[in-house]
Amino acid sequence: MPPGLQLSQRLTQSLVLAPQLQQSLALLQAPTLELKALVEQELQQNPVLEEADPPETDSNEETAETPHPDPGQSFDDAVLNGASQSKAEAPVDDFHAEFERLAQLDQEWRDHFAQTNLPVRRSAEEEEKRQFLLDSITAGTSLAQVLTDQVRESGLTDEQRGIAELIIGNIDDYGYLKASIEELAAVTQRPPEKIAEVLKVVQTFDPPGVGARDLRECLLLQLERAGRADSLDYRIVQDCMTELGRRRILEIARQLGRTADEVQEAMKRIGRLEPRPGRAYLAEADQYVMPEVFVQKVGGDFVVTTNDEHVPHLRISNLYKDLMARDQNSEEVKNYIRDKIRAGRFFIKSLQQRQQTILNIAREIVSRQREFMEKGVTHLRPLRMAQVAETVGVHETTVSRAVSGKYMATPQGVFEMRFFFTTGIQTDSGQDLSNTSVKDMIAELIKREETGKPLSDQEIVRMLGAKGIVIARRTVAKYRTELNILPSNLRKVY
Repeated sequence: MPPGLQLSQRLTQSLVLAPQLQQSLALLQAPTLELKALVEQELQQNPVLEEADPPETDSNEETAETPHPDPGQSFDDAVLNGASQSKAEAPVDDFHAEFERLAQLDQEWRDHFAQTNLPVRRSAEEEEKRQFLLDSITAGTSLAQVLTDQVRESGLTDEQRGIAELIIGNIDDYGYLKASIEELAAVTQRPPEKIAEVLKVVQTFDPPGVGARDLRECLLLQLERAGRADSLDYRIVQDCMTELGRRRILEIARQLGRTADEVQEAMKRIGRLEPRPGRAYLAEADQYVMPEVFVQKVGGDFVVTTNDEHVPHLRISNLYKDLMARDQNSEEVKNYIRDKIRAGRFFIKSLQQRQQTILNIAREIVSRQREFMEKGVTHLRPLRMAQVAETVGVHETTVSRAVSGKYMATPQGVFEMRFFFTTGIQTDSGQDLSNTSVKDMIAELIKREETGKPLSDQEIVRMLGAKGIVIARRTVAKYRTELNILPSNLRKVY
């Protein structure tokens, strides 16, 4: 057959998620702050939805007849059933009867939260502390601003000020100059000698060591500022920087003609210098999280509630009920409003199902991690998502989506919900111990070690073995690396 374009038909089967199911899964996976954005987007797309202030609810209020989400039902199954029910309920030509059922959603929404949640109340003292923290937030000063202020007071000429400002613009957040003198000279059309002259002035600014082009120059600038240019510290940094990084004390002592004790003392003093001068002016990477679940101890039990304060409260607008009652509206208009109301109803049910699913999972986590809630991280037990999924009656992927990016406020602090799902190690007594607890033990052992004789990984294995925890040396090394703890030879202080 000669080459060319051809048309052909082929019949295949593929699994495709319905748009409504995709929307429901997105609601389940979104944290509270992202959930607001999704709700606002839906409010713009669906005109029949409107946001209202959460009504005052009474915990003893009688619930509506419409069923609430089944705690043992999968989230995926629930949203699919909700989609099918919205299509199967009420015939198309009896829309007024259907709308009466839709109008009950506002009451259902309130009753659902009244049944499944306890109000989170803060005392007057807690509110005062919270407001004090908010009022205490201040805006920090950047390193560039600090250096620019010093330029104005340095007595430089107008030409030199322009060069100094260019140099400051090429200093990174840690205080290092990231452009060479030749590059700056090419930009300013000035001789390299003038650039180097202004750079020397900038390197006299605070913090000490700013404007350096590498670590060696940074340390030398700090030693010069401290009047230690003739010290052994200065010679070590100037001539033995490579050996200093590898802590080769004997090589440095032999190269400089000094004793090992003198080199050790000099290395102690060098260790007190600041390798990143601009660190004090770094903008803190504040990450604001909003707990999705609150755990409070009431009496001898732990009560779990979801954070409904920031979950948008939606309802179907009564305006569209009046529009449907008008006979002059065409069938096309009525069908449009009918579809939008059904979509709005499904969206509200998805929000309700999301809250119930997260609440069920959180209750199961608290039930299995009760010792952690009472005693802390060292009593965290191994837990797999499959275990929670089996008890709650949902799929394991539903649990994964539900805990993704969600936080839980517990008596021990605020933790990401994924934190409670860890693998474990079995002790000699047969007790399961979370790897997070083992890491905490390793960190505590290293914290209490002698600075002159740090614990090796093999010694940590032996000490954990004495507690009945059988663990391999390579596992200890792996956990130590994850904790950002250096090996024993680099932790040793002479």
